Order: sequence, then C-alpha cells, then structure tokens
Amino acid sequence: MNAATTRIGSGAGFAGDRIEPAVALAEHAGLDDLVLECLAERTIALGQRRRLADPDLGYDPRLRARFERLLPVAARRGVRVLTNMGAANPLAAGEVTRALLREHRLPGRVAVVTGDDVLAELDLAAPAWEDGIALGEHGEVVSANAYLGADALLPALATGASVVLTGRVADPSLFLAPLAHRLGWDLADPDRAAAGTLVGHLLECAGQVTGGYFADPGVKDVPGLADLGFPFADVAGDGAAVLGKLDGTGGVVNRATVREQLLYEVTDPTGYRTPDVVLDFRAVTATETGPDRVRVAGARGRIRPDELKVSVGYRAGHRAEAEIGYAGPNAARRARLAADVVTERLGGTGLRVRAEVLGQLGDSPSAEAECRLRVAALAPDAARADLVCHEVESLYTNGPAGGGGVRTSVQDVIGIVSTSIPREPVRPRVTLLEADDAAA
Repeated sequence: MNAATTRIGSGAGFAGDRIEPAVALAEHAGLDDLVLECLAERTIALGQRRRLADPDLGYDPRLRARFERLLPVAARRGVRVLTNMGAANPLAAGEVTRALLREHRLPGRVAVVTGDDVLAELDLAAPAWEDGIALGEHGEVVSANAYLGADALLPALATGASVVLTGRVADPSLFLAPLAHRLGWDLADPDRAAAGTLVGHLLECAGQVTGGYFADPGVKDVPGLADLGFPFADVAGDGAAVLGKLDGTGGVVNRATVREQLLYEVTDPTGYRTPDVVLDFRAVTATETGPDRVRVAGARGRIRPDELKVSVGYRAGHRAEAEIGYAGPNAARRARLAADVVTERLGGTGLRVRAEVLGQLGDSPSAEAECRLRVAALAPDAARADLVCHEVESLYTNGPAGGGGVRTSVQDVIGIVSTSIPREPVRPRVTLLEADDAAA
C-alpha cells in the first residue's frame, strides 16, 4: 500500500484499560487501524503463570470480553485491529478470536504472530541487566520473551487479516508496522522508522496522551475525565502526524499532554532504543493546530540495534498478604500494636516482613476513625508464606481489641529480569486462521 495519509487509533494502553473508548473510535473516528496495547513485563509474567497452570490459557483474560464488543463494530467499519493480547499464548488467543468471528458470523481472518518465546535459546549464564547476576541464579527460569519489532508483523499484515494478534512486541512497533504497511515505508529507512516509532510512543498508553495520567487537580486540570476519549493520529507519508481525539469526549490533547507522554519511560532522549530504530527526540516539535489537535514532526533515527531485549521470568517464591481492620476510638494505636505483635511473632522465621497501618492514622477519640493493618512478605515456599497469614488471622483473639475483617492471600511470584539476545535465533512466524468459511 502507498496511501497519502492514514489514521490510526489507540484502543488500550494497558491490560486493565476500558473498552468503551476503543469502540467509540472504531465506530466514529474513520480509522484504518486500531491498536490495543495491553502487555507489560508484569502482565506477561502473569500470563506465563496462567499458562503454567493451564496450557490452554496465558492470553489476556479480558480478550473475549473486549472483542465481543469491538469486533462487530470494527468489521462493520472496516477497521483492522492489532493487539498484543496474545500475551504468553498467542495461538490460543487466535483460536478464541476466530471462534468469536464465527459466533458473530463476521467475515475475516486472524493472523497470529509467534516467535517471541526464546526460552530454548536463552543463555542462563548471561547477566541480567538489572543486577549483573547470571539469569539462572535468580531462580528457576520459566519464560523468556524477546521484544519483536515491526518487521515481524509485516507478513501478518500482508495476509489481509482483519485481526492481528501477537505476544511480546515492543509497544511502538505495534503502531509502526501498520503505518509502514499503509504508507509503503521501508523499515530500513531510519528516519521513517523513527517517525512511526514516535507516533507509536505517543499513542501506546492510550488515555495518557489525552489527559488521563496527566491530570492533577488545580495544577493540570482535565475536563470530562469520567468520559475520557482515546487518541488517534493522522499520519502523512513524510512521517508528520496530527494527534487528536473524538469531538465531544472527555480529556484534552494539547502541547503539554503530548510533551509529557513524549518523555514517558525515556531515559535517553538522544537514543531511545527499540527493535526497529534508535530514536532521537531532540528535533521533535509539537505544535497545537486547533482544539485537541497537535502536530508532531522532526523524529530522527539511527540504524536498529543488533540485539533484541528479552524479558525473563523466573520463580521468585510466594507472596503473602494479610489485612485486619480496626475502628473506633484509639483505632490507629491498636493497629500499630497489632503490627508490633505480628512483627515480633515472625521475627524468627527469616522472612523480611513489611507491616503498615493504612487509613485514618490520627489518634482522635472520634468513633469515625478506621484503619487497616497490612502485612506482606515474600517467602521461598507456600508453607512459610502461610505463616504470615496465620499470624494476622490469630489477631482476632490474641491481639488488640476490636480487630476484624481479616483477608489473606498467598500467591506464587514470577519475577522479571531483562537481558538481550542476538537477532539470528529469533524467528517470528505467522499462523493464519480463517473465519470466512463459516460466515458466508
């Protein structure tokens, strides 16, 4: 394709995002593509944990609920949908999506991009970026996902799929790929790759650039936050883009929201590294061209890195969390006494215990006072983690007066560290799932 301009929207910025703004964009914004970016280091770790418990799971648990509402609208409006909701199990996510298309008798095909799972190629002796310790020394390694780039998605887009599902792809690459496909860009051109990466970086967090994470009452006021609209961008062949949102939706798009998002998670504005390019922000301009419209341009790029970042998951033990509440006169002092009791009781276990009192902490005689004691610890096994929960539960009759509402939980923890891997052993693949035969 070699369109003069294309319009791309952001339908999600994280795993727990709302679906209503995405549906509104698909219905009313005249989009060519809609991207739902729902994956982070934490969420792919949770996906890996679900897949370890059940090999049919591991994809985003909200995928079905989101697509139930979004896909009929997107199909009617001719909007292509791209998302990394495949998480730790993209093929299973693809089958769920194909089943939904068939249930709704929607034509189309689902392209699933895999190949980010590089556990078999991982060198456990390699140091983790965070602490320099060998990967294998952190604990049992259970997952390793490379950050794929836009080049891994282009074959999927070339199939004509109406839905493209991926696992771990770098956030801006999800946007760069459809831009390059629509506008006929060569990803080997660093400045074009930089322009698309800039757009992707600005859109990847959805409501953040329309004022959501930006809002600070009395300092940075944002209107209509309860009906926050999500952003879209009109991108030209030369890489310049105009960001906006649907008229009548809440939020704001202005130079301040764009500049704040521009610097989000950027440690080096002269060399922001992605799988596609090393992006230099220094010449980027952001100019307000009208209400809720900002034009961005000036991205510059250097050739892409030789290696890909890898997110490595390992078994990090079990986390215990327990709470108990206190109310009425002297509640805060009773809660602090309970914290001292639990801390002393667990002192010989070898666990590093965190005990904190939350809520109204003043020691007023007011009967309205209410607070909760929260105790947390990371243990090497479930049995020792349960000791923490048991001690808090024991406070019912062995602690200060008036304790109640105990809640406890013990969960296994997948820790995350990072490393890099050469590109050569990373081999993305595309699996095409047809739904048209049942929709005819």
